[in-house]
Amino acid sequence: MRKTDKKIENQLRQSLTEVCHFALENIEGYQWLTHKVNYDSFPNSLQIICAFMSRSDIDELKRSQQDRMLKKNIEAKLTSINIKLKNADKQITYTVA
Repeated sequence: MRKTDKKIENQLRQSLTEVCHFALENIEGYQWLTHKVNYDSFPNSLQIICAFMSRSDIDELKRSQQDRMLKKNIEAKLTSINIKLKNADKQITYTVA
């Protein structure tokens, strides 16, 4: 990992930790999030995975449109560190923990 990649990784981790704390307090069934990235094709390769307790929690997230709030929160935090997602709907996904 190059020095610049390490710097970006630290900024990503810090920003996504803030999103995680927000989601834990505000979104029912939310558990944690993680990210995967290939720095050779960054930021297009960035994937953010949000984990929930159950499929019904994910369904409710979407039904209540809280998924939009979560995505906007993630995008805002990333924008604050000069990272722009090309396609948030594909780069932010939900899974059952």
